[in-house]
Amino acid sequence: MVIQAGAARKVMDTAPAQSKQAMLAVEAGGRAAMAELRHVMGLLAGPESERAGISADGLEPQPGLDQLDSLVERVRAAGVPVSIEISPPPGPLPPGVDLAVYRVVQEALTNTIKHAAGARASVTIGHRGDWLEIEITDTGGRHTTRAGDGQGRGLIGLRERLALYGGTLQAGPQSDGGYQIKARVPWTTT
Repeated sequence: MVIQAGAARKVMDTAPAQSKQAMLAVEAGGRAAMAELRHVMGLLAGPESERAGISADGLEPQPGLDQLDSLVERVRAAGVPVSIEISPPPGPLPPGVDLAVYRVVQEALTNTIKHAAGARASVTIGHRGDWLEIEITDTGGRHTTRAGDGQGRGLIGLRERLALYGGTLQAGPQSDGGYQIKARVPWTTT
């Protein structure tokens, strides 16, 4: 797509027909990539994507704290024992923050499945003042293979997502062989 877009830019003024063809190729490639991404995300999303409430365009509301139980159940079904403790703040979360919290938990538990076979995980979400605090730990596993530096693409993406809302994320190995992810994000909109 990048090559096609670059080619379109170079011939835009001198050969508009070629530019149009290149842009159509970019559009087709983008649509195919999005369809594939939706398919993969649908596999990860599990059965709640089949629930009522999906609009005619196939889109549904983004997940949040209200869908953590189903996420945890899918992780348990994959063989990872998970304990979860949630103490939600007294008011509703802004949609972007709600989604960010869900994604932090999703990424942490996915990493436990992928990198720490045999581990147990715990999820704790609470609030202190205007801050929502998220902590996910695992016990490590038989075949722990993660680099441990907290710099994987998923974690970098989460840091960027949380930073949009003034939040932070720390990730790294624990002294007992497990792994911990801690995130903080303001839960109020001011």
